Formats: sequence, structure tokens, C-alpha cells
Amino acid sequence: MALNETPWTLVESDFDLQRVATLKGSETISVVVPARNESLTVGHVLDSVRSLTFEGKHFVDEIVVVNDHSSDDTATVAARHGARVVNLPGHQSGKGLAMAHGLATVSGSLVVFLDADVTNTAPDFVPRLVQPLLDNPAIKLVKAYYERPLLNMPTGGGRVTEIAARPILSLLFPGLGEIRQPLAGETAVRRGTLDQITFESGYGVEIALLIDVARTFGVQSIAQIDLGVRRHRNRPIEELRPMSVEVLRAALERHGVVLPEN
Repeated sequence: MALNETPWTLVESDFDLQRVATLKGSETISVVVPARNESLTVGHVLDSVRSLTFEGKHFVDEIVVVNDHSSDDTATVAARHGARVVNLPGHQSGKGLAMAHGLATVSGSLVVFLDADVTNTAPDFVPRLVQPLLDNPAIKLVKAYYERPLLNMPTGGGRVTEIAARPILSLLFPGLGEIRQPLAGETAVRRGTLDQITFESGYGVEIALLIDVARTFGVQSIAQIDLGVRRHRNRPIEELRPMSVEVLRAALERHGVVLPEN
């Protein structure tokens, strides 16, 4: 990855919903939502995605929720809110496994991944994410960026991002340190791009996808788009350590560091 390569960054004023609707043309958009015990929030996410229409047609062609062995009513709620629900097979669990299984069940030329725990998902999230793909054929992967509130503070969320992900990208992967939310679950990608990429199984999937796309196609093939503010359930600090371990492991392995087995 060349040091002078940088991702393409779009701010809020760059977004043009009508142009995106026009540019979509024959492209088809599949939305994949990995979900594990998110019955309280997944319905809102799906309603927001399904609400956007142009000329009487849904902007999104297909919505799939991948039920990752939930013990609550996630699958029932998702089906009630219009998604096709598929269950992650086998006994293994993990965000990356759910994303890969969801990808295998959809047919869109553009695939958008969304998190199921976001409480303020808006109808324009998907068109914002796909706009760089429609505007520029050289763009392969789009990541969202946003402000992340923590409790009653306007910022401070994204602790694994700021303490683990961004520092290691800045140190080891030139150009990717410019990505503001490398662990964002809101991601858009060309289906053909994923033919050359293997998903990590767990929480390391987002940083691994970013590094692998940059290595394969160059940092300049990545864009990031402003989604404003993202609100979701903040996890207690003790749950962040294993997430950080997975993120660091995925990045270090891609830098050639041989790590001991778990």
C-alpha cells in the first residue's frame, strides 16, 4: 500500500438522494443484518431500510437478517418487520460468520451490511453508503463514519476503535489510519469485491475486510461517508477486551506477525 494513497471521504453535503436513485439503474441492492439477541432494536432498523421508496418501488431490493443463535425473539421480530430470516447453521457463532452466511444467501450486485443494535438507523443510511459505489466504479468498499455518544455524553463511544483499531492501522497500514470508523458495521461493498476476500469469523471481520480490500485493490478503492450520529447499546467495559483481542489479532496476522493459538 503506497504511503500517498488515501481513502475518498464524503461529507454530508456531498449526498444527493435523487442522484443516487437515478444512478442505481440496473444495480440491485441487498441488505444483510447480522443479529444476535437484538429483538428490541432490529425492528426499527428494518422499518427504516424498507421505508425508502422511489416511484412506488423500494430502493432496497432485498433484506436478510442472519439470526446468530439468538435466545430471544430476534427472528420473529425480524420476520414481522419484513425481512427474510436465515439462521446461522451449525454451533459456531460470530459476526463474521453471520456476514459470510448472509452474503451467500443474497443476490444483489451491491451488498450493504448494517448492525441490528442501532437505535437511530435512518432511511438514508443505505443510499448514503452506496452513493460512492454508484458515483465511482473504482470504489470497492464504503465505510460509514459518525459521532458515537456514550451514555449522556455527545462523544466517547467507539472505545475499541479509538484505543485499539485506529492506532494499529496508523502504525502498520499506511493510509488506513485515515479511516475514522474502521469497525463500523455500516458497510457497502461490490459483490465482485468479496469474491476475492475471506471473512474473519468474529469481531475482527471489519478491520480484516478493510485491510484485505486495501491490499487487493489499494487504499484509494475505499471510501467513507458521513452518517451523522450513530446511537446504539454501549457495552460494559469488561465486554470490550475480547473484542479488542479479536481486532488486534486480525490486524497483526495481516501484518505477518505469528501469534500463539488461543
